Amino acid sequence: MSDSVTVIAPPGVRPRVPVALGACLVSFAAFWVAQRAAHVSMIDLMVYRAEGATVRAGGDLYALRTTAARLPTTYPPFAALLFTPLTFLDTATMRTLGTAGNLALLVVFVRLSLRLVGHARVESVWWVAAVAVWCEPVWTTLRYGQINLLLAVLVLWDLSRRPGERWAGVGIGLAAAVKLTPALFALFLLVTGVAARRRDGPGGPWLRHARVAAAWFTGATLLAAAVLPYDSWRFWSRMVFAAGRVGYAEDTANQALRGVLARLLHTPEPGGVWVATAAVVGVAGLGVAAAAELRGQRAWAVTSCGVTALLVSPVSWSHHWVWGLPVVLLLGTHAYRAAAVSALLVFCSYALWWVPHGPGRHELHQNGIELMLSALYGTAGCLFLAIAGAALRSPGLAHALTKAKP
Repeated sequence: MSDSVTVIAPPGVRPRVPVALGACLVSFAAFWVAQRAAHVSMIDLMVYRAEGATVRAGGDLYALRTTAARLPTTYPPFAALLFTPLTFLDTATMRTLGTAGNLALLVVFVRLSLRLVGHARVESVWWVAAVAVWCEPVWTTLRYGQINLLLAVLVLWDLSRRPGERWAGVGIGLAAAVKLTPALFALFLLVTGVAARRRDGPGGPWLRHARVAAAWFTGATLLAAAVLPYDSWRFWSRMVFAAGRVGYAEDTANQALRGVLARLLHTPEPGGVWVATAAVVGVAGLGVAAAAELRGQRAWAVTSCGVTALLVSPVSWSHHWVWGLPVVLLLGTHAYRAAAVSALLVFCSYALWWVPHGPGRHELHQNGIELMLSALYGTAGCLFLAIAGAALRSPGLAHALTKAKP
């Protein structure tokens, strides 16, 4: 007599995870075909390999101009050290691995984002990833072979650690050593810890988290300085202040406040207006993030900090806005359905590319409609911070948020 037991699923229960996984794989395959049909150059990945080759050859990292576009090195020297393994791959293999790696990182990023907003269904990861791959920031990240998803995963992984956990701070520190923008998350932790301590609360976990992030950033930076002393001196004494090396401020792809203001004011450099605006938005955004964190609303805190970093950075190309994904998920899971749908449409519409752009600096002469279209991400980011601030100030909404706490 057999001891096996047959389990019959209740009516209506279907194998949801395999179906979702299959849909995601089909979407990824179609995406891969579309990218190849578009003959994407993965130009930034080519720049990364050139940086690694320059390090191996002992060349001047910040004198480098590579690819047909003559793109310069813009990241700190530590990033170039990490790019050296790319020099051992041929172009075709590197592009294949770069695309596959970014698709895998997208799945991880979706998983971490869903966990952040308190949504734990496994099949949701695959459904969301199947859609997210077609959003403009993700499409462009893979098109250029960018590292945005890697940095976002490092930050979200870090902020999913328990307070006081040994490795909390490592992800943020390393991400900031590769690219400076994630350093704002360490500042957010510092501000939160100081605010908690002033309220006679235990600010230690946040302050320790910030210290560990700072220590790993410092360690990675010193390692780069030991290996590349001249390049490190050049970057930290000069290149870090040369925002113009990255590209024109008014470029349509620049969705930071500086880019929006440059187009709005029809000037290649908004100067003091941008500095003042970025300062106000930076203080307000960090204030919202810290207030949310102190109320136990980490999802609102993390997304607010991420959006603030994108807004106040001198340059936030459209592919940097992969942080729009957790924003959409957060709004959609916290009774802001209309805002979530609107944000999803913004990031999936590719509307910022509907305006004249490219050689000729057409962005300095945009009309009203073109200005609105080319400011969509920046506008969406400011509106999200306003929603987050209003939600935290409203007693009813704050209570609802507390009930929805992950």
